[in-house]
Amino acid sequence: FSSRRRHTRYIGDWSSDVCSSDLSFQETGFYPADILLPNVRDMRKWAVIACDQFTSQPAYWQKVEQEVGEAPTALRLVLPEVYLDQPDVEQRIQAVNTCMEMYLAENRFRSVPDSLVYVERTQSDGHIRHGIVGRIDLEQYDFTPGSKALIRATEGTVLERIPPRVRVREHAALELPHVMLLIDDPAHTVISPLESEKDDMERLYDTDLMLGGGRAAGYRLTEAQMERTAAALRGLITPEAMAKKYGRADAAPLLFAVGDGNHSLATARTCYEDLKKVTPPEQWASLPARYALVEVVNLHDPALQFAPIHRVLFHVDEETLWKAFLEFYPDARIGGVEGHSIEVCSRDRQERWCVPSPKAQLAVGTLQSFLDAYLKIHPETTVDYIHGDDTARELGQKPGNLAFLLPVMGKDQLFSTVMADGVLPRKTFSMGAAEDKRYYLEARKIR
Repeated sequence: FSSRRRHTRYIGDWSSDVCSSDLSFQETGFYPADILLPNVRDMRKWAVIACDQFTSQPAYWQKVEQEVGEAPTALRLVLPEVYLDQPDVEQRIQAVNTCMEMYLAENRFRSVPDSLVYVERTQSDGHIRHGIVGRIDLEQYDFTPGSKALIRATEGTVLERIPPRVRVREHAALELPHVMLLIDDPAHTVISPLESEKDDMERLYDTDLMLGGGRAAGYRLTEAQMERTAAALRGLITPEAMAKKYGRADAAPLLFAVGDGNHSLATARTCYEDLKKVTPPEQWASLPARYALVEVVNLHDPALQFAPIHRVLFHVDEETLWKAFLEFYPDARIGGVEGHSIEVCSRDRQERWCVPSPKAQLAVGTLQSFLDAYLKIHPETTVDYIHGDDTARELGQKPGNLAFLLPVMGKDQLFSTVMADGVLPRKTFSMGAAEDKRYYLEARKIR
């Protein structure tokens, strides 16, 4: 049992059993959580990569199956999105929900109540990324373009992608987070101080990660460290901080911008909204589904590198595509570097398509506008969003495919662009290589 006292308080227009530390975090929308960690011998077989990775590479997930074998594993608790369009998807979802109940009954988890977890993730490049795992209040999150919420999407949400993900979550007993939220903390006031204080914390896990994922270690923050974290987060959104960073003291504060897992978080919000429809308002605050477990990372962490997300088209005729591109952008040409220049790769092409006078701010916006229009009138062609230059080129060179490789967006453009323009074009950037995405270690009950 937790030694951290729980008591009833009235906060704003709602009341609930809240942790004493919650009051310090009230203005941030980010709170300690009752976290579940795997109670297993082999953490390496437990931890698997985010389900939205390697969506066009089923061979990767077959390797994961071989790695875990019959061991208890988070693979049984998530649905890799490579299988979302398979005919047996409903059976897979049911199997996930059944396994969640079974693992809970078998005590496959140990509880770490009312906690924040400091995470050090050794990436595939050897650099260490730092984060804090806790829960956010979904009432403070909005994925609508132009939102002024404290927690916002950074890119357009594809509404059609939410319903199948809702089917995965709506009856699930647990959530396992791969959402990463970014804070704009150039002075490194929130997370960096924890790096030198690990000796004061309880170490919760320290494990290698399978298939090139590096390593992950997690530490439980002390009460004092949580209080200081809350104060540092509040400091990021004072009028003085907003004026210094963005030149706008009166701007609606943006504390957390979604870096990874935008559709996962949108799904969590949708499931919560559905529950509100059948729950009396006075009970909304006590719904576990009101919250979502996330990892918070500083945008200015040196280990955090932005990478472009490329587009690969399947079942496409190259000549038809180029003619359509010319119709959409009459001044487009093959070759050149002025304006927006996008690398094109297929079995027969290795060239650059250039739009000299683009209207969009980013090359990804120029390309996505065209693709959205093209795919509407060419339903035989599909698109996937690919992390990694080599993977995109390899897929693009297969018969009937074509890859567009995009340039990277600068980190300093993220918060200011979202605050000024709403959201970026969807799938604008990725945070590092696919192997460096979150691996599932922490979990939380959501019903």
